[in-house]
Amino acid sequence: MTPAGRRIVAAAEELFYNRGITAVGVDLIAEHSGVTKRTLYNQFGSKDHLVAIYLTGRDQRWRSLVRAAVDASDTPAEAVTAPFEALRTWSETHTRGCAFINALAELPDPSHPAHRIAANQKLWLLNLFKELATAAGCSRPAALATQLLVLHEGAVATQPLSIDSLPESTDLARALVHASASPRR
Repeated sequence: MTPAGRRIVAAAEELFYNRGITAVGVDLIAEHSGVTKRTLYNQFGSKDHLVAIYLTGRDQRWRSLVRAAVDASDTPAEAVTAPFEALRTWSETHTRGCAFINALAELPDPSHPAHRIAANQKLWLLNLFKELATAAGCSRPAALATQLLVLHEGAVATQPLSIDSLPESTDLARALVHASASPRR
């Protein structure tokens, strides 16, 4: 990517996250990145493509952070709740909720490339929870994965309210994993 392309992506990421995808036009992105609209279109072809690049970059960074948290876990059961620990780190700099939830709300058409990226990010996390729960020997890993995703997404969605639901969500996730991993009589 050219230096101008990197500036465009950086400006788009900041603007899309803070103001919303549909509220931000290419004129504003061009202005904030110090390029012309022509340069923006030459680099990315369309706003839709730029939105997809923005979400893909966030998704890659998020997945890397989650994988690092999983890898740093001491036990398989601890690994199941590692995405909650990753969210704690992520939330230190991303406090306006989830870019993927926002994208799904703003771009409801399932055929939109950015909608697919956002939906796939959520499905990836659900499948990761299931994979980790299975590896930890939890009973009903698919059901547990769904419960954990709901808790995780609830913690993300309530971020803008400043009620800090993440500690309670994390504690509840650990309790669910513990109960699911406990030997049954």
